[in-house]
Amino acid sequence: MPMLQPSKKNGFLGGGDGRVLDLNTAVKDGVLGGVGVGGLGTGVVEKLDLNKMIEELNLSEVPSVFICPISLEPMTDPVTLCTGQTYEKSNILKWLGMGHYTCPTTMQELWDDMLTPNKTLYQLICTWFSQQYVQMKKRSEDAQGRTSELLTTLKRVKGQARIQTLKELHQLVDNHSTARTAVVDEGGVTVLTSLLGLFTSYAVGSEVIAILVNLALCSDSKANLMQPSKVSSVIDVLNEGSIDAKLNCVRLIEILMDDKGFCAETLSSHSLLVALMRLIRDKRHPSGHLPGLALLKSISIHNELQTLILNIGAAPQLVELIPFLNPECIELALFTLDALSSTSQGKHALKDCPKTIPTMVKILMRISEICTGHALAILLSVCKLATEEFSLVAVEAGLAAKLLLVIQSGCRQILKQQAAELLKLCSLNYSDTMFISKCKLTRTIQ
Repeated sequence: MPMLQPSKKNGFLGGGDGRVLDLNTAVKDGVLGGVGVGGLGTGVVEKLDLNKMIEELNLSEVPSVFICPISLEPMTDPVTLCTGQTYEKSNILKWLGMGHYTCPTTMQELWDDMLTPNKTLYQLICTWFSQQYVQMKKRSEDAQGRTSELLTTLKRVKGQARIQTLKELHQLVDNHSTARTAVVDEGGVTVLTSLLGLFTSYAVGSEVIAILVNLALCSDSKANLMQPSKVSSVIDVLNEGSIDAKLNCVRLIEILMDDKGFCAETLSSHSLLVALMRLIRDKRHPSGHLPGLALLKSISIHNELQTLILNIGAAPQLVELIPFLNPECIELALFTLDALSSTSQGKHALKDCPKTIPTMVKILMRISEICTGHALAILLSVCKLATEEFSLVAVEAGLAAKLLLVIQSGCRQILKQQAAELLKLCSLNYSDTMFISKCKLTRTIQ
């Protein structure tokens, strides 16, 4: 249930401000949208479970008179205090049980602890939610029928008519679970995937992908989408699309990767990785950074794809991006760099990037233990490749002091061991006195 915003339509304000509400005026002025207490008939109200209706509707805006001032959620058992304020029974009982003998809204001292069931308000709540529920069900039925019509239309139209049909279907699928179910049950996924191919236009491809990411795809559908021509169509949209279209492509690729039948060769595409890095580096649309890095992380764990990632220069690009990313994105970027540093090509790419060592040193003990672990692993990989060159740069970057902090911290033992190994490697080219002096460690050691 989202945080509810009290409705203020028709000048009607709720009881959160300490006033006793005139329920007759509330009905007259349109709290129920012009439907009186008996507008739907008591039979409908009795048949529909109030809690179920509230849960399924999941409304963000509800008349404020229906909201308990304590929980800020709709009341299902409203009771009124002697002060005239109404609360959900379970909430006010908790308040009183904690030893409070005041009205939570007005802070007036209670001269009577009787809780009077507010039957009129309860009936109003039931009727209003019943009205909303019936309307929602009607819209859902209409959406289901319209979805069936659109799927039939989609099989025979082309050009602009096809694009308009897809746009309407996209809107229905976005807004109605019944539409999503209808597309799957009526073979709509097959119809949609048939529209993806080498010669699919961006307009068609982007709409098809936007619909597919909202559906529960079976293994057969995923296998169909992993055909080279269809993957190529998704990559085209990832390269050319709007930010929303690109994010949908990322979601679809992640859905395909989660399938047990996924094969890494499916994503063995230079164009895909270039488009993904472009999304990650796009400063105009930071909303793409986290999804893009999450997908790159998933791709980087496949050995077959690590060489492709390195071939497009992703390692130095990620190192340069790290200072501008938020902590969650930094963790994803470091995971990828750590995975790449396990390969010979990755080690050389990180060694050749002048910002690798200073950037990793800054990360140590600053963001999280996970980030510190990745940074240590990356530093060790580079150090073992070129110890002498590494130690000179690392000492100047202040690595030794950071490593001592890791060793003295409460982090995992494996990280302390890695820090100790790095510290030893850094000191190989110096005498003990010179190393301490060079690293300005006297105060730290003391």
